Amino acid sequence: MRKLLFAGLLMLLLLPLLAMGQSPLDGTWKNDLSKMQFPSKPDVFVLQNGMYECKTCVPPINVKADGTDQKITGDPYSDALSVKVIDDHNVETTNKKAGKVMFTGKNSISADGNTLTVHWTDSSQPSGGTQVGTYTATRVDKGPAGAHLISGSWRGQKQEAADAAITLTYKVNGDMLTMNTPTGQSYTAKLDGTDAPYKGDPGTTSVSVKMLDKNTLEETDKRDGRIIAVAKLTVSADGKTAKWIVEDKLHGTTMEGSVLKQ
Repeated sequence: MRKLLFAGLLMLLLLPLLAMGQSPLDGTWKNDLSKMQFPSKPDVFVLQNGMYECKTCVPPINVKADGTDQKITGDPYSDALSVKVIDDHNVETTNKKAGKVMFTGKNSISADGNTLTVHWTDSSQPSGGTQVGTYTATRVDKGPAGAHLISGSWRGQKQEAADAAITLTYKVNGDMLTMNTPTGQSYTAKLDGTDAPYKGDPGTTSVSVKMLDKNTLEETDKRDGRIIAVAKLTVSADGKTAKWIVEDKLHGTTMEGSVLKQ
């Protein structure tokens, strides 16, 4: 009885130490889409004279808008794009890779021409099935005279998506951090800034992570050795929320937002 009592008291003494040993990153986090701050730099499209151009895509896109598959290069997620004009306010796009549909977008411009709504699907994920969502942008500038209404500059305002597409889980084990998502992205990397393989995303081949302080994680994503994004995640004092900021090195843009501990 004395041994059991002693063991019980010892566990009570150890519990605070065990809790202190848990990383504030540990757990599942879901993006709070209502808190997203989109890049100030707008997306720029031109659809005119049977041609579709995305001036801010990396690399830029310039293809026929006749509804047939057009070859595109330099995009790790797709190698063909079709652009189909439905009417003056609606355009459908389909991205494929090796003949398989990766992404679709039903682009609709409001009656006043100032709001772009994109109903999208993403079937490129390793797991979790096809993801669907809605993206809304506001017109910043008009396109050329006589061009389709989708032409011009657009700044993101709102994003909607299912939980699987906006959820991730972190686990710290010693000096190692593991991240995984319901849609099949994952990595296990040392918290010392050394590169490790990034799985489940053809656009990201390696990752490095380090703690800037006890509550702030910095992640650097690379593609074939080139830095494409740097993200910082700072967990709040109560551990219930975290703020994030992502510098997109390819597009020269920055996004901010927050995640909620589940």
